[in-house]
Amino acid sequence: QVQLVESGGGLVQPGGSLRLSCVASGRSFSSYAMGWFRQAPGLEREFVAADIWNGGNTYYADSVKGRFTVSRDNAKNTVYLEMNSLKPEDTAVYYCAARKPPLRLGKLRQWEIDYWGQGTQVTVSS
Repeated sequence: QVQLVESGGGLVQPGGSLRLSCVASGRSFSSYAMGWFRQAPGLEREFVAADIWNGGNTYYADSVKGRFTVSRDNAKNTVYLEMNSLKPEDTAVYYCAARKPPLRLGKLRQWEIDYWGQGTQVTVSS
């Protein structure tokens, strides 16, 4: 069993930045595809970003491409989401997600996620 604990959410003004962190328990972190989803009020949960294999294969939703950066530190069992140029429409609960092997390249899909974090709120507002 893997537990994912997110941190780093909060209130930020439009154009600002935040960095989310997600720490995973367990010893198989490096073999997991890691990523982030988000869910805004009244909307479905959507894919944001993924780091499939230690930074060598990263994927982004079109809406965040060029503004968000996903990365991981396998020595710390941690995945990060650096969010820049934040917009009000980025407001959502952000969830860390993990998918077990085997390796598959490409964006993460909700139905294939094996573990979810509890979520951290990001609010972009002036």
